[in-house]
Amino acid sequence: MDRVVFWLPPLWMAVMSLALFFTMGSDKRRAIDGRRRVPETRLFALALLGGAPGGLRGMYRFRHKTKHWYFVVGFWTLTVLQLAGLAAWYIYLRLVYV
Repeated sequence: MDRVVFWLPPLWMAVMSLALFFTMGSDKRRAIDGRRRVPETRLFALALLGGAPGGLRGMYRFRHKTKHWYFVVGFWTLTVLQLAGLAAWYIYLRLVYV
């Protein structure tokens, strides 16, 4: 099995999750300081691109956007779907390459 194929999806998800985690922290700091905020569309775009697990963690770690139902439901839904997709990817690779 090609190791790049095996590691590319979790690596992508880890990078996007870290990016969204730190973006959530940055946005919270900007909200406290009264500075210009990160647009919500950018937060959701990073979540859709594979960063939902990190965004969910950042949301609760920084207590940011937890009162917005669409963030709570959206990030939880995307996290479950992305982790299920990752599991399906590994199952597929096991069936094809073993």
